[in-house]
Amino acid sequence: MCARHGCSARQPIAAVHGITEDEVISDVLLADAAVKRLVEPEERAEAVAYLRTPQASFITGSSLTMDGGWTAH
Repeated sequence: MCARHGCSARQPIAAVHGITEDEVISDVLLADAAVKRLVEPEERAEAVAYLRTPQASFITGSSLTMDGGWTAH
């Protein structure tokens, strides 16, 4: 199992568009997300913990996207 934390380029986006990093989060990253907040570290940990259980043994070669519904937009 490989758990990889995603990344976002808040500083470069802010610099290019002349907005603050907080505005990048609210106006860019969360604008089209169904859940209007960033994922909490505990939520990521719970997903990883689940993937390590026998109940998740049939999940292979897949990515678990935790983006608050952004990709569904």
